[in-house]
Amino acid sequence: MRIAVTGSIATDHLMTFPGRFADQLVADQLHTVSLSFLVDNLDVRRGGVGANICFGMGQLGTKPILVGAAGSDFDEYRAWLDRHGVDTGSVRISEVLHTARFVCTTDSDHNQIGSFYTGAMSEARQIELHSVAERVGGLDLVLIGADDPEAMLRHTEECKSRSIPFAADFSQQIARMSGDDIRTLLEGATYLFSNEYEKGLIESKTGWTDKEILGKVGHRVTTLGSRGVRIEAVGSDPIEVGCAEEEAKVDPTGVGDAFRAGFLSGLSWGVGLERAAQIGCMLATLVIETLGTQEYTLRRAHFMDRFTKAYGHEAAAEVEGFLV
Repeated sequence: MRIAVTGSIATDHLMTFPGRFADQLVADQLHTVSLSFLVDNLDVRRGGVGANICFGMGQLGTKPILVGAAGSDFDEYRAWLDRHGVDTGSVRISEVLHTARFVCTTDSDHNQIGSFYTGAMSEARQIELHSVAERVGGLDLVLIGADDPEAMLRHTEECKSRSIPFAADFSQQIARMSGDDIRTLLEGATYLFSNEYEKGLIESKTGWTDKEILGKVGHRVTTLGSRGVRIEAVGSDPIEVGCAEEEAKVDPTGVGDAFRAGFLSGLSWGVGLERAAQIGCMLATLVIETLGTQEYTLRRAHFMDRFTKAYGHEAAAEVEGFLV
């Protein structure tokens, strides 16, 4: 099963300031702020929802196709993804813009000052899925993740016009999208992904009820934080899957991307929805135990031991043959 993942490609530059921002701000001079913070640490991490999801799928051996836009500074990042089983042949390289970048400084009170540079991500709207499909011999599913909003709309319309099954996954772009855009993006999707908060926001912005939305998509997949995930479809009982036990809770960033990576990998293997959700929850657990969205290592024996403990021998027997 050939799965393409469209979405952002970015790097995060994270710095730590040992003091408090509040101590550096003068109340009656906020209209003319000019400050420089001497920071202790700089942590550069690979990120972007499209790249994060593909990295997880690559770890599971499912050879995902990354579709997005980056800058000429993407070479090192591309090599990293290539080494981890991701097909980067459909990444558009901008001739004038850098790869999207998030630069953030965190103080001792965990307050943050950050900036997000969109950069090459704005050129994702110029990518045609038909060309991607021709290059790889066809597409069985396209996940349309958070990206340049115009790109998300173009990819959705193209999937509909070419009868390519797609999964809608707006993530952080919900906040800036109109109800009309969200209705366009979700209607006809085979899968609709969101967390609980996003679920309510989708209903509020579209004006559609939960039942109405469920009637417009094949399956609604809602992540529930520490409670796991719920999968709904018209005419079927909901499927609920709990999280695997954590060994530590280090950093929740990228957990949702890892769930999607595991779930999509399960679909590519042809296992059922419950089993796919279990794979997703197990991979998400590995990410929450790691600092960084692509810093975890999937060791087959370790993964299967923990998967068996969480979901039982029958589930493990169905999954272990697919792990490379």
